[in-house]
Amino acid sequence: MRVLLVDDEALALDRLRTFFADIEGVEVVGQARDGDEALEQIQQLTPDLVILDIQMPGRNGLRAAADIAVEPRPEIVFVTAHEHYAPDAFDVDAADYLLKPVRFDRLRQAVERARRRRRLREQAERAGKLEEEVSALRSGASAARDDAGFWVPERDGQRRVPIEMIDWIEAARDYVLLHTNVRSHLLRTTMSALEEKLAGSPLIRVHRSAFVRPDKVVEVKRANRSLTLVLSDGANVQVGPSYVDGLRDALGLP
Repeated sequence: MRVLLVDDEALALDRLRTFFADIEGVEVVGQARDGDEALEQIQQLTPDLVILDIQMPGRNGLRAAADIAVEPRPEIVFVTAHEHYAPDAFDVDAADYLLKPVRFDRLRQAVERARRRRRLREQAERAGKLEEEVSALRSGASAARDDAGFWVPERDGQRRVPIEMIDWIEAARDYVLLHTNVRSHLLRTTMSALEEKLAGSPLIRVHRSAFVRPDKVVEVKRANRSLTLVLSDGANVQVGPSYVDGLRDALGLP
């Protein structure tokens, strides 16, 4: 994937470049310091993915994302120190939303999600079936039972995210992020309310701030008496001490 980095802080750009040097299959093709410059670079470079800060001089990241006019539109991953922009970020169809300081594993996961989204869109466009697939997904979600998913806010209303589509969930202060195969959805709720909602579902709690779907776990790392789960999308999820026994049972670990 061809990546454009946009941030008004030189240190933030340097940190992102360092991380991207260790992510396979990506090339940083340029960088910008504000929203206007970002739109110019997007027009000239046609990147596949834009890593976009929100608070910048002049046109901020949200306005810049909304004003992108090139086709195919690049995937957008917002990076910011402020959580309150998250609802607006997902309104412009962001692939992911990362809080600073950015962790490497979350950046890599966001890149993989953006890669999958782009690949799926290209396949759908070539087959001429994009509208049919979107309609099918929406009608399938609308037909879901009330206890089988979550209603998440969007710019034009709400979208149902079925539980069976969720790979893992992480807490983000006053919100949670519902991570699916192709995008993340922001929901304002508590982890205790989630635990009650997800009782009996395939998702299990593995930390005070995380739930995972066991069949998405591809590796279990042990270090200093702690466990870390590696998921199929590359995310690393720490296991809390009080959740180890339940996880062992769920995964069939010795």
